[in-house]
Amino acid sequence: MTDQAPLSQDIWDSLSPEAQAAVLALVRSYEQRIAALEERVNKNSTNSSKPPSSDPPSVKRRPPTPPSGKKRGGQPGHPRRVRTLVPPEQVGQVVECKPPHCRKCGQDLQGNDPEPLRHQVAEVPPVCPVVDEYRLHRLVCTDCGTSTCATLPPGVPKGAFGPRLRAILSVLAGAYRLGKRPIRQLVSDLLGLSISIGMIARLERQGAVELATPVQEIRQQVRAATSAHIDETSWPEARAKAWLWVAVTAMATVFTIATSRGAEVAKEILGTAAAKLVISDRLRSYSWIRRRQFCWAHLRRDFQAMIDRGGPSAEVGRRLLEHSNRLFEWWHRVRDGTMARSTLQSYVAIMRFSVRDDLRQGTECVCKKTAATCRELLAGETHLWTFVRVEGIEPTNNEAERSLRHAVLYRKTSGGTDSEAGSRFVERILTVVATCRQQKINVLEYLTRCYQAHRDGQPAPSLLPTPSAAEKAA
Repeated sequence: MTDQAPLSQDIWDSLSPEAQAAVLALVRSYEQRIAALEERVNKNSTNSSKPPSSDPPSVKRRPPTPPSGKKRGGQPGHPRRVRTLVPPEQVGQVVECKPPHCRKCGQDLQGNDPEPLRHQVAEVPPVCPVVDEYRLHRLVCTDCGTSTCATLPPGVPKGAFGPRLRAILSVLAGAYRLGKRPIRQLVSDLLGLSISIGMIARLERQGAVELATPVQEIRQQVRAATSAHIDETSWPEARAKAWLWVAVTAMATVFTIATSRGAEVAKEILGTAAAKLVISDRLRSYSWIRRRQFCWAHLRRDFQAMIDRGGPSAEVGRRLLEHSNRLFEWWHRVRDGTMARSTLQSYVAIMRFSVRDDLRQGTECVCKKTAATCRELLAGETHLWTFVRVEGIEPTNNEAERSLRHAVLYRKTSGGTDSEAGSRFVERILTVVATCRQQKINVLEYLTRCYQAHRDGQPAPSLLPTPSAAEKAA
């Protein structure tokens, strides 16, 4: 920002002091606006929360790791990995292959090898769905003339698709992110069945209803958990802007599509227990949380943004980024077991003073955005170091961001949802898929059992972790 006269000296001197002040104020406002616009244009995945896919060609990618000089494949000492053989009771046929004669002298060979080499070949036969036809006869009473139509036997679906086929359609959508038209084509190519796009949408709405109870149990489990990761991203719903939230605990993941990005949604997802510890970014919707860990991955992007602004802001950003580099180096050593946790705590106890001093200097920076970020971090300084105090807490929100990535790819291919009913299916099927994968549960088998239970009038199987699984995760 300049304090020099923006006009020639003669013209400038001819203006009154009030006019000169007005011109300078106008110039300063335009300079600030231009700087803000330039910063907005220069935002990318390294200095903001924008995804790498949005980076322009001018942004340089991280250079590839230089070759180590080692040969490809497993290195000496690496345990050999082989495909697990199918148990003998599941093999379709066993063909005994014996050498007829000695490969050296030609003598005939007899007998059996007690431990022959086992070579298995897997093949998928042509998939042919089993179609049962129920003929409902309508008969007329010879006494009163009333016609009576037969009803379906107990356990027969009223629709044209059984539980397992419906589960396959749900998995294709929720786990593999296929749109309705690709699903229709795949069902035709693989199964030889004809299904309309409207029927696929109808089955998804039906599936959302049947998954409501197990997903609600997962929501309660997330609220009751002692710690959770949370994040959110935009989601189009009925051509309006909505938000897709995700909360991740050790054994469950829950997705929520809401029309708000406010604190009330976060409270509904996480619960309001004061003892709960939450790992998140610095969105204001989480400011009510008492026990919190700021995501250091987000902080590093903020520090890089300070550097990219240049001037006094760059020096503040460089110092803070250097602190984060050392912090992650120590944390990776603790995670790998090459550094004791007590050593990390002693190192961080010294680093905190330097970080605090740099943040205080940053609050005096002439760049308003850098100063505001430093003031915000000073106000929540205790949330920077929660992972050092509490064992089992990560310094980043990567757990939530990894879970959200699957949903973001779903959004890119589907364009969002056209209705609230569609949003309910998306949030529930994403919840089931993510939680099943966390607990090593076959998604297809679970959905089949869930739809089968609804058909039989039974409660849906629960996805709540068993005590043994929960203890293993802890």
